[in-house]
Amino acid sequence: MTQNHKHCPHPGMHGEMASCRLCRIEVDKLSVILGKQTLLKDVSLHIHCGELTALIGTNGAGKTTLLRALLGQVEHKGSIRHLTSDGRPAADLRTGYVPQQLEFDRSSPVTVMDFLAGSLSRRAVFLGVSRKMREKVMAALTRTHCEALADRPLGALSGGELQRVLLALALTPQPDLLILDEPVSGVDQNGLESFYQTVDELKHKNHMAILLVSHDLGVVERYADRVVLMQGTVIKQGSPEVVFDSPEFEQVFYTKGVRV
Repeated sequence: MTQNHKHCPHPGMHGEMASCRLCRIEVDKLSVILGKQTLLKDVSLHIHCGELTALIGTNGAGKTTLLRALLGQVEHKGSIRHLTSDGRPAADLRTGYVPQQLEFDRSSPVTVMDFLAGSLSRRAVFLGVSRKMREKVMAALTRTHCEALADRPLGALSGGELQRVLLALALTPQPDLLILDEPVSGVDQNGLESFYQTVDELKHKNHMAILLVSHDLGVVERYADRVVLMQGTVIKQGSPEVVFDSPEFEQVFYTKGVRV
């Protein structure tokens, strides 16, 4: 993408002003119907640059369906608008995506360098990695503090290391919206904390919009600026404190005082 969007002044967590390429994404009365089944109904929310917005809810609440709608993978009713600070359409939104896990042959000798170089260019890996591409890959890995992994086999990485490599890929080129879909499921506590500390650093440094799907409510409470509680639609949204202290949250996550 080559078009530059106007800067979007938007207060951060401490009231400071920063700028970003995209101001906000407005989702208005979005519905997804598959056959005779309504997967989402009248979903409305805003996703702002410089904020991490977390989608929470039980299995089947529609979180993944909403992600797929935002990525243009499912048909929907309603609207999704990408806007600049003056309310004009922000053309050609660039999205980075980190999946829950990467399916690949762990016995393969492909290195992290090979994997990223192959993903970022059309040149076959067996032809070798050019010096220019190697520099680009190293710059990407440095952003997520995993440059030391460049020559390691992809299959030898821990879960946390692999997700940081996928994060580096999602950030190249710089996205306007970063989507994290249960990005550290099954990763140990150290890997989890390291991953989210890096994401938090990137949010403040680059002022990008970040959308997270997570079942780890502790992570959401620590790192999210805004929380959207879903149950086929949006039933509560606001700061973590507002959502977690709401009757809607208690109804979804607690039964007779015991968290489900």
